[in-house]
Amino acid sequence: MEAQLVVEYDRVGDILYLGKTTPYPEQETEELDYGVIARLNPTTSEIENLEVMFFSQRLASGKVLRLPILAEFHLAGIAS
Repeated sequence: MEAQLVVEYDRVGDILYLGKTTPYPEQETEELDYGVIARLNPTTSEIENLEVMFFSQRLASGKVLRLPILAEFHLAGIAS
């Protein structure tokens, strides 16, 4: 079963969280780019969560925020 995308923002830490699952200790982490952290499934190495540090600063710069991942979007509840 596919999971819906959850978006959360931590104002104090200035971190944007994007995820398909609640983070868990067994996930492996990899820095994909400066301040962009991927949390990976330890078995499949699939990206399950992303953390974008300094999020408001990135937006304030006026530059487009491009994440170093490929995305595929589908409406929830509709099979592809």
